[in-house]
Amino acid sequence: MKLKENFFYKKKILIYGLGKSGSACFEFLNRNNDILVFDDNFSIKNKKYSNYFFSPDRIKKINFDFIFLSPGIDINNCILSKFLKKNKIKIISELDIFYKTYPNLNKITITGTNGKSTTSKLIYEVLKYHKKDVRLVGNIGNPILKEKNIKKNTIFVIEASSYQIDYSKYFETNIALILNIAPDHLERHKTFQNYVNAKLKLIKKQKKKSIALIEKNNVLIRDILKSQKFKSKIKNVDFKEYDSFFKKIKNNYFKNLSNIKNLSFVLALSNILKLDNSKILKVVNNFKGLNYRQQIVYNKKKILIINDSKSTSFSSTVPLLQSYENIYWILGGLAKKGDKLNLNKKYFKKIKAYIYGTNKAFFLNVLKNKCRSHSSKNLKNILSKLFLDIKKNKNGKKTILFSPAAASFDQFKNFEERGRYFNQLLKKYINA
Repeated sequence: MKLKENFFYKKKILIYGLGKSGSACFEFLNRNNDILVFDDNFSIKNKKYSNYFFSPDRIKKINFDFIFLSPGIDINNCILSKFLKKNKIKIISELDIFYKTYPNLNKITITGTNGKSTTSKLIYEVLKYHKKDVRLVGNIGNPILKEKNIKKNTIFVIEASSYQIDYSKYFETNIALILNIAPDHLERHKTFQNYVNAKLKLIKKQKKKSIALIEKNNVLIRDILKSQKFKSKIKNVDFKEYDSFFKKIKNNYFKNLSNIKNLSFVLALSNILKLDNSKILKVVNNFKGLNYRQQIVYNKKKILIINDSKSTSFSSTVPLLQSYENIYWILGGLAKKGDKLNLNKKYFKKIKAYIYGTNKAFFLNVLKNKCRSHSSKNLKNILSKLFLDIKKNKNGKKTILFSPAAASFDQFKNFEERGRYFNQLLKKYINA
């Protein structure tokens, strides 16, 4: 497909942040523009970037046309913070570069506090099974600017974070999915309202013929949409409307409320795209899910074990606590700013909590007088205690739910490392 190159042709551009996104932008823009790069990590200044990497003092003297800002860079907490704020109007994201280069391509963009990756992957698999030329990009897949052999009928399924949307200036999507919104990333956005505004920017930028799918029973989103004017057609998604489809599912992965809600968005989207429900059901029944996201790692007669290391807030764990019985809940790590556990007291009767990590005192306080709790400094000790307790309990099937509801950075590099470590520890107790 022919590129629309004029918008970013022969421009002076600063690429700030040289991770996956920044590197992809550099390769994409470097041929026809005057590119400079910078990263707070000076060790990145290697042979590849040595001729383009300028000092902060030199960069501050340059009048850039655009400043690409990696989503991982916090404008309030970086070396060039004052410079970025002064030139905020020039900041763009990789989504902007992609949109201005391919303005007419079909784009389905998924955001929300929880479930983005699973929903994006499921949409991709459904479209792929329907023989569509579909690409999975953004947080879950390749950087969007690395895609090759793009055609007019190529469909992009984009998982977009609040950071990417917040920094975007031009990006528009044909179909937007806002799965849910709950307090998250407040250490970066500062207030919940700022976080909400970043998410809803995805709808605000849409044109008249565009479509936005939102959760019907999310009072917060509904109230905001009523108070503001949007050009796109907004459709409510109610998972209860798809009960007849859910009854046909044999895949245990969709036996919890969280994944049922994710799937309801896929079905709503499929109705818009006029896809075949029988084909969708085949994809759903064969869907394996993503590692460490509500992943069933063991399921026998007496024990079900779920590795949900991706959970970094209470809101992502609550649907699982509502969906299973006799739960041994492992949680802990770095608690999210402003996070609250909104769970009806009736569910605590079936939960025993095992808490570890830096902020275990916080979690003990949250669960005080709600359910039985035990704490220890690390995950290894917690599992040892948990399996001792399970041996003493001979009643019914037990669900071991590793859903930390906290960031991993106190003891792990990321949630993937945390998830792998949990699976390794399990081998001592079961053949996982």
